[in-house]
Amino acid sequence: MSSWQGKSKGTPLGYRIFVWILKNAGLSPAYFLLRFVVFYYFLFSWKASGHIYRLYRHKLGFGTGKSLRCLYRNYYLLGQGLIDKVVMMAGIPNKFSFDFDGEENLRAIAQLKKGGILLSAHIGNWDVAGHLFTRLETPINIVMYDGEHEQIKQYLESVTGKRTMNIILIKDDLSHIYAISEAFVRNELVCMHADRFVEGNKTLSADFLGQPARFPMGPFLLAAKFKVPVSFVFAVKESKLHYHFFASPVKEYSDADKQAVMRSMLDEYVNEMENKLRAYPEQWFNYYDFWS
Repeated sequence: MSSWQGKSKGTPLGYRIFVWILKNAGLSPAYFLLRFVVFYYFLFSWKASGHIYRLYRHKLGFGTGKSLRCLYRNYYLLGQGLIDKVVMMAGIPNKFSFDFDGEENLRAIAQLKKGGILLSAHIGNWDVAGHLFTRLETPINIVMYDGEHEQIKQYLESVTGKRTMNIILIKDDLSHIYAISEAFVRNELVCMHADRFVEGNKTLSADFLGQPARFPMGPFLLAAKFKVPVSFVFAVKESKLHYHFFASPVKEYSDADKQAVMRSMLDEYVNEMENKLRAYPEQWFNYYDFWS
C-alpha cells in the first residue's frame, strides 16, 4: 500500500464556515456551498482522483462518463457525510431518517456478554455509524488513528462536544492493545476499521475485486486471540436525508488455529466489502492505490 498516512484533509476555517451556515441557514445551503468545494477537489486533487477513477473504470468496469460522474459524486457524498456528522453530533435540528438492517444482530452480540468486535470499512459514513451505536445502550469502544489535525479536532469538539463513546487511539507503544483487551474483559464491544493500515504494520492478503489487496492483520488477530464474536457493520447514505445501517449476523470463530480463524474472517469481511462497494460504489472513501 500505502500512501495513506492516517491524516484527514481540511482546515479549521473551512469547518467554521460550514458550521456557521448549518446553524444559521440550515442543511441545504451548506450542501450548495459544498458543490463548489467538491468541484475544486474534482479538478485539482489529481492523485486521489486518479485512484478513485481507476476503481470505477478498471475494477468495476464503468464507462468513462459514468466513472467521471461517480468520481464527482464520491467527493460530494464525502463532504455531505462530514456535514451530516456535525449536524448529528452537535444536535442541530434535522430531518434525517434511518433504516436498521441487522440491529437485532448487534443486540444479540451485546447480550452474549462476551465482548465483541464490530468490523467496518471506509465505505459509507463511519461517523454516523458510530453515532447510531448509541441505540444499543451498551458500552462501545471505537478504535481509530488520531488522524484529524489537532486544531480541527479541538474545533469540532467545541462544536459537537466530547464523543459519547470511548475512543481508543492507535499508538506506536501498543497501549491500544491493552485498552482493547480490558474492554473485552468488561464484556464491551469494540468497533474498528479493517481496510487501512500504515506502512510497517503486519498485513493479510486477500483477493478483492479480482486482484490481491492487503488488509491490516490487527483486527482479525484480536478476534482470533480473544475468541470474541464478530459482526460486520456499515452505514451508507441512500438519499439526502436518509441513511441505511447494516450489521451482519453474529459469528463466533471457535477454531483453535488462529491462522485459520483469521483467513476465514478476512474472506467473509472482504465478501461483505465487495457487496457494499458494488451496491454503493460512490461511497468508497479510500483515496490511494488500495491494490499496490
